[in-house]
Amino acid sequence: MADLFAPDPTAALPADAAPLAEKLRPQRLDQVIGQEHLTGPEGAIGRMVAAGRLSSLVLWGPPGTGKTTIARLLADAVGLRFAPVSAVFSGVADLKKIFAEAREHARLGTRTLLFVDEIHRFNRAQQDSFLPYVEDGTVVLVGATTENPSFELNAALLSRAQVLILNRLDATALTKMIGRAEDVEGRPLPLTGTAREALVASADGDGRFLLNQVETLFSIAIDHDLEPGELAKLLHRRLAVYDKDREGHYNIISALHKSLRGSDPQAALYYLARMLTAGEEPLYVLRRLVRFASEDIGLADPQALVQCLAAKDAYDFLGSPEGELAIVQACLYLATAPKSNAAYVAQKAAFRSAKDTGSLSPPKNILNAPTKLMKDIGYGKGYAYDHDAEDGFSGDDYWPEEMDAQSYYTPSPRGFEAKISERLAHWDRLRAERRGE
Repeated sequence: MADLFAPDPTAALPADAAPLAEKLRPQRLDQVIGQEHLTGPEGAIGRMVAAGRLSSLVLWGPPGTGKTTIARLLADAVGLRFAPVSAVFSGVADLKKIFAEAREHARLGTRTLLFVDEIHRFNRAQQDSFLPYVEDGTVVLVGATTENPSFELNAALLSRAQVLILNRLDATALTKMIGRAEDVEGRPLPLTGTAREALVASADGDGRFLLNQVETLFSIAIDHDLEPGELAKLLHRRLAVYDKDREGHYNIISALHKSLRGSDPQAALYYLARMLTAGEEPLYVLRRLVRFASEDIGLADPQALVQCLAAKDAYDFLGSPEGELAIVQACLYLATAPKSNAAYVAQKAAFRSAKDTGSLSPPKNILNAPTKLMKDIGYGKGYAYDHDAEDGFSGDDYWPEEMDAQSYYTPSPRGFEAKISERLAHWDRLRAERRGE
């Protein structure tokens, strides 16, 4: 006998029991906050809905920006059956079942919008399994991802789907979201103006996280408007999004590198702090700084590399957090040092030349002659010992006979390289004089 008191899993929750995010879930695309560039009349989604035709899509954006909501509303707007699946919890068997159901519905005249959350978590073979069903129209695929589709999705799948980029929710959008929550609850949040701004900032562009915080505040009996300090004690602050093996990692290190190259110590410190406070390994940051010292400063300031290696030693010696100040010092030194990529350019040119010329022998006069045979065939003959020459410079020719002299390294006019440039010009003049040129 059936249990008359067993809960019905399909029944909706009472209105007052639903989470705040569910109460605020948009019912139409024009109610979605912060993505008007897509959902508006001139946006890609707005145009598709107006035409009544939907192509397969990949929605790419940060967490809490409305990807799932947009997919559900799209299905409603164009009259498609909505079938959601999560790549985190689903496998091949689940996909086969979904495709079979979609095909049966298609036979009866109803197409399916297959929404795949975290689509980047499916492996290459699983992603390939979508292709025949997308191509024959059994499903319209809408995938959601927080990762760069160029890196995480198959080229074949990307060629069949339009990638739409969702914006990180800005302060205006998040403030509007709070306003809607207050309208639904029928009361304002117990926050001062500055605390309200702090709450918005703490969401880091994530609307879902913000609504969870707002719901917590509404559920607590608070008898006065909280100041930012009181709010911070009450609510845990959300950690910044920074996956050390994902695109965010490479975006931030790129921003640090380019801020250093652009001689902006303030921005460089910001991105350095973003990495270290998010848990990046300090030695990884130091390796990138050491690389920068050679690639973007080089001999314009030879101390740059020394400073970075000293920071590495200091961090090894002190550990965290004391040693992180040495990393900051190295970062500031690099940002404020004169810049030159002359060594980097010279390396690439010299390596390319070495590969092109193969195994050419140096001229015999600069080869060592440890045996009599080698002396007899001319090794070392006529070598000019520079220390015996006037000015300590012989002006000899050190290039292989089959190869013209090359110029790989051209110092910049900045920093210490300006002096190097003067030296090279001086030696060029002496070389020309002693060869009678």
